[in-house]
Amino acid sequence: MSIDFEIPAEAQAIRKKVRQWVQDECIPAEKELDHKPLKDVLDPLRKKARAQGLWCPFIPKEHGGMGLGPLANALVQMELGESILGALSMNTQGPDDASMMTLLAHGTEHQKEKFLKPILNGEKRVCFSMTEKAAGADATGMRTTAVKDGNANYILNGEKWFSSSASVADIAFVIARTDPDAPRHKQHSAFLVELPNPGYKIKRNVPNMAITGPHYDQLSGGHSEIEIKDLKVPAEDLLGGEGNGFNMGQHRLAYGRLRHGMHNIAKAQRALDMATKRVTERSTFGVLLADRQAVQFMLAECASELYMARLMLLHIAYKAEKGMDLAQENSIAKVFLAHMVHKVVDTAIQLHGALGYSQDTILAKWYTQIRSQRLVDGPDEVHKWKVGRNVIKAFRRDGTTAAAAGGDLGV
Repeated sequence: MSIDFEIPAEAQAIRKKVRQWVQDECIPAEKELDHKPLKDVLDPLRKKARAQGLWCPFIPKEHGGMGLGPLANALVQMELGESILGALSMNTQGPDDASMMTLLAHGTEHQKEKFLKPILNGEKRVCFSMTEKAAGADATGMRTTAVKDGNANYILNGEKWFSSSASVADIAFVIARTDPDAPRHKQHSAFLVELPNPGYKIKRNVPNMAITGPHYDQLSGGHSEIEIKDLKVPAEDLLGGEGNGFNMGQHRLAYGRLRHGMHNIAKAQRALDMATKRVTERSTFGVLLADRQAVQFMLAECASELYMARLMLLHIAYKAEKGMDLAQENSIAKVFLAHMVHKVVDTAIQLHGALGYSQDTILAKWYTQIRSQRLVDGPDEVHKWKVGRNVIKAFRRDGTTAAAAGGDLGV
């Protein structure tokens, strides 16, 4: 009996529709960003997308979304990442998307009405404030505190570092310590904060190595250093219950890691297309670049990386569809996809020569931005550590490492 890799007809149709949307609408609209405010470009694009039923792909239809399952959504995201306007045009951009999912799964009716509804409608954006300088990749090491003021409010104090999209957000998803004496993974809680708020102060947008341009924060999610001082949060805006901040953070990070990977595949595909177009049009020393074996080998390596990346995400989507645990595969894919997109974009730059190094194509901008993929949502080393521990655990349990290394793809 064969393994069935056929994509359901409905998923194929929506992928084709989104692919056409990105190519016909989003990529051409990118050129308008150089001389128009983002709102003047994005608002008409979003209106047109909604009219075509292209809105919040993974959100259930009863909440205004497309109601796509993990596989169909993965296929859609693998198209949207080709354009800097792709995800934004359909209100599926990070970090908002993962917070939508967490609010949908764990929010109270009050929180869904107050916070989730305007995010789903595209009226507001939400940032994620978890990381701190002192804690780094250790999500249990955060020191921002939340102390109850009677029963009505929590008072938060501390600092946050690299809070994604804070400078363009209307809502902050903040993790703070509520019980320092509780077990390590139960010390923190998650809070929803309306912005602007005098207790939540953006000290600065942290400069980084990424090439910036017009509308960078809105398009790419700028990263802010935050001072939290006597920030009053109503108790009704505690998300998921006290002591569940770590779980709330991991819930949204799990999808965030996959979304980065899906968009990395889209970027890599566009980069490989650009590189191949370039070598089929350009000659050096009387020979077409496409006819040189060394160039063909470079393209082959990129195609191989993309093939492996797609298979990883399709398997993960299958496990998600079946409600299976995918933590091991998620960590493996997160690391692999971050390196894959770097290799493919780097190769595309090389094959474009000086043009690739210039900012006349999107490649140089992507190159400086994708380096963050090996750091955000957990650095490579943390995921490898986790994967390695699971390899040892599987061997001790089963006498083989197969369960931790895709040895039985059906489970």
